[in-house]
Amino acid sequence: MADPSLIADPLGAVERLEALRAEIARRIADCGRPPGSVELIAVSKTFTADEVWPTIATAGQTVFGENRVQEAVAKWRDLRARAAALGRSIELHLIGPLQTNKTREAVHCFDVIETVDREAIAAALAKEIARSGKSPRLFIEVNTGKEPQKAGVLPEAADAFIAACRDKYGLAVEGLMCIPPAEEHASPHFALLSVIASRNGLKRLSMGMSADWPLAVQLGATHIRVGSAIFGPRGR
Repeated sequence: MADPSLIADPLGAVERLEALRAEIARRIADCGRPPGSVELIAVSKTFTADEVWPTIATAGQTVFGENRVQEAVAKWRDLRARAAALGRSIELHLIGPLQTNKTREAVHCFDVIETVDREAIAAALAKEIARSGKSPRLFIEVNTGKEPQKAGVLPEAADAFIAACRDKYGLAVEGLMCIPPAEEHASPHFALLSVIASRNGLKRLSMGMSADWPLAVQLGATHIRVGSAIFGPRGR
């Protein structure tokens, strides 16, 4: 195995990742939260395996997010094998919409599915989990901005949907996820997600991206999803 210090990093991602980690640690401390209480999900969607690899091999990043099931399957088969050779175990999050016909692949490819948002998906996941015996951790996506073009259960329907996932489908829901409207201040959306999680006994909140993660940390995020601040602009 090549020396990690000699691995090419064409995007300069390692330096940005290490700087971001330091910023996150400072923000956590400033907010009076315990060290390590926020998990960084490096959003690697659209970037190739070779572009992502330096963040694993050199910087030791092991938690990543992908938007599309098909893109992730081939890319992460390769990257998981490479990481395993270094003794590192990857945790892969699906952070994009899930279609029912991709449920089987998603259950096998992802360790965490953050975008459970309707009963058809809950039913398909329950069926595949029972069939395969593989149980990814599950988050429910809440459309806090009630945007018609976005996935996610509406806030007023979230409690009933969480109950249905647990009681009707037997799913072990772990947390909630949201993507606030781009043109609005994120804080009311993060606060709303926290309230819904609290009254449903959910401890994990995936919220905050490159532009607003410091606010998310302040408002209780346990997971932040950052892509462009690590890998640079996508432009693809």
